[in-house]
This record gives sequence, C-alpha cells and structure tokens, in this order.
Amino acid sequence: MANTPQAEKRIRRNARRAAVNKARVSRIRTFVKKVEASLAAGDAAAAAEALKAAQPEMMRGVAKGVLHKNTVARKISRLAGRVKALTA
Repeated sequence: MANTPQAEKRIRRNARRAAVNKARVSRIRTFVKKVEASLAAGDAAAAAEALKAAQPEMMRGVAKGVLHKNTVARKISRLAGRVKALTA
C-alpha cells in the first residue's frame, strides 16, 4: 500500500496510462487481425489495403512507447512477405 501522497498519485497515474496503453495495443491487434483475415480468405487486394492501414497504427504504437521498435518491424516484415506471396 502506498504510504506517501506521491506514491498514491503514481498509482493513479499508472492505472490511467495502463488503460490508454491497453486500448492502443487492442486497436493495433484489430488492424493486424484484419490483415490476417484477408490473407486467410485469399483476397490479395484486401490484404494489401489492410496492411497499408495497419502499418501506420503499428508504428504509432512504437512512437507512443507501447511496443518495441524491432518487434513491430519484424511483424510488419512478416505480414508484408505473406501479402507479397499471396499476390505473386
């Protein structure tokens, strides 16, 4: 339990930040799922469009400090490779 006013404030702030970060990660996952659904359906055009929409969201997660840069780079690279393989 927090003993000082500053520690109590940090607990409140951390709870607010956790809620914001959880919403951001959830939003990113939704965009990625749209790409994966298009890939599973075999729709190359929809997959390319979904990837185009997902990339900025994922990079925004990096900028906001929710996800690590290399993690997002790896995920974008793998998704792009799958989309490219579907179009070829």
